[in-house]
Amino acid sequence: MSGWTFEGQPGALGDTVTLVEGGSFCLCHRDGDIEPGGSLGLYHADTRLISKWTLRVDDHPVEPLQTISTAPYHATFVGKGRARPGTPESTLLVVRERYVGGGLREDLLLRNMSQEPAGCSVSVHVGADLADLFEVKAERVHPAADVEIRPNDHGLEVVSACRARGAKIVAEPPDPCMVATPGLLTFHPVIPPRGEWRTTLVVNPIIEGVESAAWFPAEHSIEHAEPARRLTAWTRDSPEFSSSNLALEQIMRRSREDLGSLRLFDPDHPDEPPAIAAGAPWFMTLFGRDSLLTSWMTLPLDQSLALGTLFRLARLQGVKVDPLSEEEPGKIMHELRFGIRNGDSPYGGRAYYGSVDATPLFVMLLGELRRWGLYAKAVEELLPHADAALNWIEEYGGSDGFLWYRRKTDRGLVNQGWKDSFDGVNFRDGTIARPPIALAEVQGYVYAAYLARAHLAHERGDDETERRCVRRAQALRKAFNERFWLPDLGYYAMGLDGQGRPIDGLGSNMGHCLWSGIIEEDKADQVAAHLLSPEMFTGFGMRTLASSMGAYNPMSYHNGSVWPHDNAIVAAGLMRYGYVEECQRVVIALLEAGEAFGGRLPELFCGFDRNEFPQPIPYPTSCSPQAWAAAAPIHLMRTLLRLDPWVPYGQLWLAPALPPGFGELEISDMPVAGGRITVGVRDDGRTPVVSPMPDGIELHTEPRPPSSGISDRTDGLAAS
Repeated sequence: MSGWTFEGQPGALGDTVTLVEGGSFCLCHRDGDIEPGGSLGLYHADTRLISKWTLRVDDHPVEPLQTISTAPYHATFVGKGRARPGTPESTLLVVRERYVGGGLREDLLLRNMSQEPAGCSVSVHVGADLADLFEVKAERVHPAADVEIRPNDHGLEVVSACRARGAKIVAEPPDPCMVATPGLLTFHPVIPPRGEWRTTLVVNPIIEGVESAAWFPAEHSIEHAEPARRLTAWTRDSPEFSSSNLALEQIMRRSREDLGSLRLFDPDHPDEPPAIAAGAPWFMTLFGRDSLLTSWMTLPLDQSLALGTLFRLARLQGVKVDPLSEEEPGKIMHELRFGIRNGDSPYGGRAYYGSVDATPLFVMLLGELRRWGLYAKAVEELLPHADAALNWIEEYGGSDGFLWYRRKTDRGLVNQGWKDSFDGVNFRDGTIARPPIALAEVQGYVYAAYLARAHLAHERGDDETERRCVRRAQALRKAFNERFWLPDLGYYAMGLDGQGRPIDGLGSNMGHCLWSGIIEEDKADQVAAHLLSPEMFTGFGMRTLASSMGAYNPMSYHNGSVWPHDNAIVAAGLMRYGYVEECQRVVIALLEAGEAFGGRLPELFCGFDRNEFPQPIPYPTSCSPQAWAAAAPIHLMRTLLRLDPWVPYGQLWLAPALPPGFGELEISDMPVAGGRITVGVRDDGRTPVVSPMPDGIELHTEPRPPSSGISDRTDGLAAS
C-alpha cells in the first residue's frame, strides 16, 4: 500500500485502508471488503451508510494480491478468484477500482486468463446499520431498528424512517444479468476466453430523505470528476519543495498530499476557498482549534486554506447563549457535526462550542494571514468577527484578566484546551486538576491575539483600538509571568485551577508560550532546558508530560505521548527566543520519526525513550492522515528558514539556520505579497536565495534579536 492507512483497526497494523474525500471516508480491509462488527464502513455526513460490503466470486472470497492507492480517494484492489474446476491455478483476475466521495463508486472487473469461457457467480453482500459516527467510535453502536435493504429495478435501497438516512446502490449501466434480493446483488456473467466482464456499482447517500449523487458518477471519466480536478489543481498550484535530503523531500511531499485530501469545500459557497478537516477517519469535519492551527502552519504552502477556514468559522461564530452547545456571543466553535443527535453524539447536526482556545486562535490567524500581504479586503470583512471574539474573551472568559474554561453542562468536554482528554491537565503528583482552569498556552494565545489586532488597527490608522489592545497584551504578559511562573521549579505551571493554585505538572504547554512570546526573556533559559531535558525529550520529540510526573504514561493520549504539531509549535518557540541548536534537535528528531513512519507523521505516537526503543512506537488509534500532523513539517521548515513576512510593513525576514549536513533545499512558487517567489538555501545551511523579490519589500537576512518575534513587534505601535 502507498500509505493511505488508518492504524489501530482490527487486524495487523496497516491491515486497514482509509480513503477520504471531503466529509466522506471509507475504512476497509486490504482486499476491499467491509466486514461488519468493527469500525469498517462507508461514512458520509457523520453516518455509516454501509457497514458490510463483501465481494464473493463463486461463493468464495477473493484472494488479495495487492492494494494500490494513487490518490487519497482512490484505491485499486487486485486479487484472484479460486482455481477453476480441473485447473491447478487460478485463471480469474479480479480488480476493484474504488472511489470515495459523497458516497462510493466501485468499478468491478473480472478477466478470464484461460482458453475457454468461464461461467461465474459474482455476488456483493450489503449491510447497513446507519450508525452515528460517535456510536462507532465509542464502540456503542445502536443500529436503527427499522433499517431495511430493499431490492428494486436498479439495485438496492437502504431505508430507515426513524433516521431519515440511507443509500441507493445502483449498477451502471443496468446489467440484465443482475439479480437483486434483500442485502444481495448477484451477477451471472459468462466471460469469454481471454476476455473481460465489467460492471460499476454506485452508492448514493440519502440524508434527511434527500438523495444526492456520488462525486464520481459512472457516466463521467474519473479525471473529470470534481475531486480529481480539485486535487490536480492543488498539486499544480501548490509550491514545489525540493531538497538534496531525499527523506525530507518525501515527508514534505506527503504532507502536501495529505493536506490536499483533507480540504473541505462548502457547497453553499462554491466560490470560497476550502477549509481544512482535522483528520481521518474520525474527524473529517471542521474543528476550530485544529483547523486554525493547521491553516497557520500551512501558510507557506497555501494561504487560501486560512482564508477559507476563517470564513467558515466566522459564519458559525456564536450569537446567543446556549448551555447545551456552549455557544456564546463571539465564541468560535469547537467542532461541526452532521450526524444523528443521540446519547453518543449529543451535538449531531450542529456546532459544539466547548473549546477555550479556538477564539483567540481565530484572531491570531487573521493577523498572521495579513502579514503575507494577501486578502486585504477579506481581512477587513472579517475584522468585526475578530472584535466579537475579543469581546467574548473579555465578557465571558473569566476573571483576573485570564481566560478560563468550565463546561456548561455534564454533556460537554471536561477539558477544553488541546489536551482535552478527561485527565489531560494534572498536578505533579498525578492529581487531576478541576475546572475552572486557566491554561498557560491559552493565555499566550490571548496575548498574541491582542497584538495581532493591534497591528491590524495600526494598519488602518485606528489609534484607539491599537492602544487598547497593546495595553491589554502588556497587562496580561505581566500578570501571566507573576502568577504562572514557579520559581522553585524553574518552569511555568501548565495552568491555574479553580482555587487559583498553580497546576505544577511539567508539560509541553509552556513551549506554546515561547511561540506566542508571552514568556519573559529572563525565564526562557530554564524553560528551554526543561523542554530538552531527558524527562521531556525522547529523541523522537518532546513528550506532552514529563516522565517524572505522577500521571506520566507514554502510551496515553495526552500524558506522555509525542504529538508532532505540539513539537512543531515548541520548536518555533525555541527558535523565536534564539535557542537555535535546541530547535534543530527537535526538528531532526521529529523528521527522523516521520521517516520511520514511512514519510507520514501520525497524529501522535508513544513517548518511549529512543534509548529503549530505537524506532518510534505507534499509538494504536492515531489518526492518519491528520491535519496538523501533516502541517507540522511545513511549519518546521518555516522555522528553520526563519521565514517571516511582514508585507504591510514592507519587510521579509529570511535567515536560514539549517542543521549541519541538512542539505540544500528550495521552495518554488511560494505565494507572498500577491506574487510568487522562490526561496532557497545553499548547502552551508545559512545562505539564502530569494527570487524574484516582490516590489516594495525589503529583505532581511540577519537573525532577529532573540526576544523580539515578529508577531508581537511593537516598533511603530502606540505602546505605552
